[in-house]
Amino acid sequence: MAYTHTIGARRYSFPDLKTVMAKATPERSGDRLAGLAAESAEERVAARMLLAELPLKTFLTEALIPYEADEVTRLIVDSHDAAAFAPVAHLTVGDFRNWLLSDAADSATLAALAPGLTPEMAAAVSKLMRNQDLILAAKKCRVVTAFRNTLGLPGRLAVRLQPNHPTDDARGIAASMLDGLLYGAGDAVIGINPASDNLSAIADLLRLMDSVRERFAIPTQSCVLTHVTNALELIGRGAPVDLVFQSVAGTEQANAGFGVSLALLDEAHQAALALKRGTLGDNVLYFETGQGSALSANAHWGVDQQTCEARAYAVARRFRPLLVNTVVGFIGPEYLYDGKQIIRAGLEDHFCGKLLGLPMGCDICYTNHAEADQDDMDTLLTLLAAAGVNFIISVPGADDIMLNYQSTSFHDALYVRELLGLKRAPEFEAWLESMRITAGDGRLLPPSGELPLLGLFPEAA
Repeated sequence: MAYTHTIGARRYSFPDLKTVMAKATPERSGDRLAGLAAESAEERVAARMLLAELPLKTFLTEALIPYEADEVTRLIVDSHDAAAFAPVAHLTVGDFRNWLLSDAADSATLAALAPGLTPEMAAAVSKLMRNQDLILAAKKCRVVTAFRNTLGLPGRLAVRLQPNHPTDDARGIAASMLDGLLYGAGDAVIGINPASDNLSAIADLLRLMDSVRERFAIPTQSCVLTHVTNALELIGRGAPVDLVFQSVAGTEQANAGFGVSLALLDEAHQAALALKRGTLGDNVLYFETGQGSALSANAHWGVDQQTCEARAYAVARRFRPLLVNTVVGFIGPEYLYDGKQIIRAGLEDHFCGKLLGLPMGCDICYTNHAEADQDDMDTLLTLLAAAGVNFIISVPGADDIMLNYQSTSFHDALYVRELLGLKRAPEFEAWLESMRITAGDGRLLPPSGELPLLGLFPEAA
């Protein structure tokens, strides 16, 4: 179905809905690289005006990627909750934007609505929103999950402690873990990106984290971010697997490039549930996503990268994960060129994920060849924290020495907590106080040689 819109004497024509979506998207290098971006600001405005006038239910009848050819499309269509959608079924995309910003759209209403929204609806409305709109609407979306602690509660921000090491050296990883815990990080997860896919080495990392967690009774969860098939094998070997990790994308073909399918993810979900390692809840999966993954695999079907990203959230939503985070600037400037594009993408991803009912976090990051710097990350960190992001990533000094990219640091998390009065997961907050790391108000206590955690390195006491 063709779409047209006239501005003055100029008539703009778009051959299908996915073209309207692409042309309406804020400027980003990935869509320009793919030949999908608007050719002018006026064409972008024409696409947005047309998009604003479209009924939301259009996305239930016109698939951007064919149902017959893509299992993600089939998942989106087959799992749509018509009853949940009914309260907004009469709205256009533009009306939906206005409704989201109104007092009528409170946290309870948005939670009930989430199963009735498709990723394409979320992506469409985000394209009509300013950054402040994305922040305000996302702030009202609350998604609470649990494993050994409770994440996503109002007024709280969790942190993934990422103690990576370029050779998976156990002592180096333990030192980074100690560093992060002493700064009050680690309530979201202690998660290692392994340098090796060797199963014995990964099992050693899992045992290291689990032994530290048990020794100090830390109310958190651990994860080695290895491929889901490795996690299944490790579960079979009896390794202490808390969370199963996988990168996912928004098309079947892109997921195949990651070596996964919905059936494989379902098998992993069931295997992790069967372990019953969670003490407070059974959210056992951890997913990472990022704009540009489908395009980089030439598996985007002519769909813009932000809409493809939103479709990845349909994959994640199916499995009730504990954590989902967009690794927003990790793929590189070919997809998000500079700080401005990274900031916009991070806000879009967080908004769309939360609107669809996901526990969204963000790796606030950039590669060293992007036109971005740590000031841009400070800006995105502050905006996402104001928007109610569930968790962020922290690495020592904001510099990941294994993955070779720039993220946020333990100090950055302290900054945003103090600025906005954000607490940690309640169980983790209580543990930090019991370990004399923080005071009752959540602030770090002065360094002391009596800290129990220094038992990890007796020479440091």
